Amino acid sequence: MSLKAKLEALVYAAEMPVTLDQIVQLVKDSVIAEAGQESGPLDDAEVKSRVRVALEELVAEFGAADHGVEIRQVAGGYRMSTKPEQHDVVRAFAKSLKPPIRLSLPALETLAVIAYKQPVTVPEISEIRGVDSGGVIATLLDRKLITTAGRKAVIGRPILYKTTKEFLLRFGLKDVYELPSMEEFEKLVAAQFQSDLLPAETEEGTPAVDGGILATEGPVGEEETAKVVAAEGAIREEETAEIVAANDDEHLPDAQPSEVVASHSGERHD
Repeated sequence: MSLKAKLEALVYAAEMPVTLDQIVQLVKDSVIAEAGQESGPLDDAEVKSRVRVALEELVAEFGAADHGVEIRQVAGGYRMSTKPEQHDVVRAFAKSLKPPIRLSLPALETLAVIAYKQPVTVPEISEIRGVDSGGVIATLLDRKLITTAGRKAVIGRPILYKTTKEFLLRFGLKDVYELPSMEEFEKLVAAQFQSDLLPAETEEGTPAVDGGILATEGPVGEEETAKVVAAEGAIREEETAEIVAANDDEHLPDAQPSEVVASHSGERHD
């Protein structure tokens, strides 16, 4: 049985990510025995090097397009998982088995604060969120997504919290450094804000403002429309605009569908 076949079986059978050191201990005797028949005995460093090379080759083989699963490094070890391309079919299968574990929005917010600010205390979490987070901590502890990390050297010595290996497993992360940076997160939020804002402005028909010119349109009467055009520049407070529209009984000769009459100091300007 080849070394790669043994490694593949170990990674597949392991419920948790299996580390390189664990694998070396499990296959060390067989690697040394095979090497003894070829080139003599090996020391621990050479055994570990051979196992690492075999793992890298195995990872490359499963990375080919004709494989539906891959071997990834997760939480300091190796784990076999389905490829992102198979997400839809695997998701449908998972839904048919049992409902996924869900966290409430407060729990997700608290977990995010801990992930980015760890180690952190409950008062610090509550200050960031703006609400008391003491109750949510118990839920995250029960799910084993966070754990204690000692006490902070301040008055009262509050407990510090940090994420766990279970957190990395749940979110498929190699380590916390794979989390999006705050700059990347801010860009995502800004892009989402802009995409939500622009359609809203379009639907409301926001008037165009350019260099002090404000144009507003709206129907007046049954068939007439009025349009106010203010000259470019600041409009003096004393001036007001009065819209005069023809009604059913009166019609202004040689007039446009709507005209603007500006009133100032009791004078009318045509």
